[in-house]
Amino acid sequence: MAALSSAPFSPQEIASEGIKPSEYEEIVNRLGRHPNKAELGMFGVMWSEHCCYKNSKPLLTQFPTTGDRILVGPGENAGVVDFGDGLRVAFKIESHNHPSAVEPFQGAATGVGGILRDIFTMGARPIAILNSLRFGNLDSGKTRRLLSGVVSGIAHYGNCVGVPTVGGEVYFDPAYAGNPLVNAMAIGLMETPDIVKAGAVGVGNPVLYVGSTTGRDGMGGASFASAELSDDSLDDRPAVQVGDPFLEKSLIEACLEAFKTGAVAAAQDMGAAGITCSTAEMAAKGGVGIELDLDLIPHREAGMVPYEYLLSESQERMLFVAHKGREQELINIFHRWGLHAVVAGIVIHDPIVRILFKGAIAAEIPASALADNTPLYHRQAPAEIGRAHV
Repeated sequence: MAALSSAPFSPQEIASEGIKPSEYEEIVNRLGRHPNKAELGMFGVMWSEHCCYKNSKPLLTQFPTTGDRILVGPGENAGVVDFGDGLRVAFKIESHNHPSAVEPFQGAATGVGGILRDIFTMGARPIAILNSLRFGNLDSGKTRRLLSGVVSGIAHYGNCVGVPTVGGEVYFDPAYAGNPLVNAMAIGLMETPDIVKAGAVGVGNPVLYVGSTTGRDGMGGASFASAELSDDSLDDRPAVQVGDPFLEKSLIEACLEAFKTGAVAAAQDMGAAGITCSTAEMAAKGGVGIELDLDLIPHREAGMVPYEYLLSESQERMLFVAHKGREQELINIFHRWGLHAVVAGIVIHDPIVRILFKGAIAAEIPASALADNTPLYHRQAPAEIGRAHV
């Protein structure tokens, strides 16, 4: 197989991926070489605030996360709580702020779609959606346009997929002018006997790509979500994904049916950072590696290159690790629901993410460098903010 490129990138190319100069130096140190274009993009999305919480993690770790009734805490697709009487409830909340700011309908709709996938990936059936929204003053025409688009997007996706919105809140303040907060939450009831986890297991087990096809929509969406919004952000409109709630309804049913067979060893939805996120997080959580061949990925656009495959945030896609010998059983289930399902990779011993394309290695990165051993910044709140809350 061909050797990986090691040509250095310019400061402008590095910055375009949302990477700081010091972070690029750290990437070179970890790889022992300069990354190629695909690898630089992988670090860009995985080291974004949206994926690794490098600025907010020190604050988030102050919240309590353990208890007698907490079955799954932080680190998985969703939390799971024991409600007693055999009821186990999965829940998750996540923001889709920047996508909603530049494309309010699809930004909010795909926020709902992503949060639903976090729920049923655990083996739970989604039963309710909630939201928390913040906008600028309503006397602004732009605010009214954003409000209308976001509310319509939330309603559209939830109604089409058949999960009701049972509660929400909305506030208006000049601080949110042009930069709304769109927080989506989903709740589900566990249907599978065992909670489905994301950590890949079993060297030699096949890795399945299931769901929709991969296109160029949502390119670099995780990096975009972490960037500061400006008047030029409308140029980033292609970074917003396009969802298909009717396809997601089929995906819910297919996944829950597949989980109940016991043939799925691990599962991860492809949300922010798509194939990059799912392969890296599954490998890192399992302490193993994943080798994936992009030539086997179902795609809907011709001429795609590794950078595009790896950074696409096309919706309604999942990655499974199947127990060896049972992959066809799972493939048959997804085909019956009219969805794609292919063996696209394998679990390997070395704890790396290895991406193949046209017979060559397109990317090879330690999984932990992408998923859990990421930059961390301790920020000090301005003094005036502290005084304002006294």
